[in-house]
Amino acid sequence: MSVSSHEASMAEDLTVSSEPLKRRARRGFKIGPQGYLLGVFILVAVVGSFTSPFFFTARNLENIAVAASVVAVLGVAQFIVVVTRGIDLSVGSVAALSTVIAAVLLRQGHGVVVTVVVALLACSFAGFINGILVVYARIAPFVATLAMLSIARGVAFLVQVGTLIVISNQNFLSFFGGRTATVPNVVLIAVVVTLVAAFVMRFTPLGRRLYALGGNPEAARLSGLPVKRDQVMAYVTSGMLAGLAGLMLAGRLSQGSSLVGQGYELDSIAATVVGGTSLFGGTGDPISTVLGALIIGMIGNIMNLAGIQSEPQLVIRGLVILIAVFLTSGGGIQRIRAAITKLRKRGDNAVPGSPAPVAGPAAPASRRPDLNEGNDRSPARKPDSTEGTP
Repeated sequence: MSVSSHEASMAEDLTVSSEPLKRRARRGFKIGPQGYLLGVFILVAVVGSFTSPFFFTARNLENIAVAASVVAVLGVAQFIVVVTRGIDLSVGSVAALSTVIAAVLLRQGHGVVVTVVVALLACSFAGFINGILVVYARIAPFVATLAMLSIARGVAFLVQVGTLIVISNQNFLSFFGGRTATVPNVVLIAVVVTLVAAFVMRFTPLGRRLYALGGNPEAARLSGLPVKRDQVMAYVTSGMLAGLAGLMLAGRLSQGSSLVGQGYELDSIAATVVGGTSLFGGTGDPISTVLGALIIGMIGNIMNLAGIQSEPQLVIRGLVILIAVFLTSGGGIQRIRAAITKLRKRGDNAVPGSPAPVAGPAAPASRRPDLNEGNDRSPARKPDSTEGTP
């Protein structure tokens, strides 16, 4: 074998062996839902930096984190219910009820521990009622939690007796409204809640059962899983976390009021779906939900810095929810990928600038019978000049 042919064969072997490596590299660099979410987070931050020079100041970033911490806790509460194919529209009203209960108990002279425990138990009971209505009364989660939204708000108004209640207990205010070092306590509470929820959903049997319940409820039931108990537990946990978010609001605002928490159910749902959780259940994670809450908080902060009124903000927030639902629950990412793949295939098949091949006239058949297709006759043999002579 010559040197040139040997080098050519080696180059061919290297090309063939590098093909699986290229395919493996392409699979390794595949962007998942968390990658898209992080990209949206960076994009929103860049837009904020161009919107106002005050966006990346320390004070403004702290305001975003503090405001998003309450939405993050409510988003985790919403996620735990949504992952089981449910929804909880009462989280905002339950949070308001928590602020009123805490303010009343503190005004009566009860300690911080008793106040926190009673408020969380009351809100957990509201979540328990939601679970009973959904699981055993078989009322649609939307209807059951919508009724609880009205009931909890009404109870908070009755307990409040028409006027907001100012909280003056310094221990309560320093815990839920103070700081640890330079970090606001509400941010630390949100971080702890997120990490605990992520650990439970990823590493405990309860979390795996909740994913299985949302993925296929009938298969989970036939597998012997405690479907009804876990579903009720999801609503109880949602109520308890909504109560915790209410205590965080009470510490920030130094008051208890039945009017706080309005619209937080919308924000919690937005954080959940923006975080990539499907409304059909079985997918998502709490950390992505909290990242979605930060994105929602940044969008609201950018609109405030830009001087946008509250009414257009509601429109923009609704559009964000629609787009997020399309990209997650509606399978929008898969549809966009399929459309891009189809366009790429069309581009690869059609070479620009080259006309399509046109079939020309058929070549004339040869006059020689031995070259005509399908002619089995042998060519005529020229007779020998000596043939036929004695």
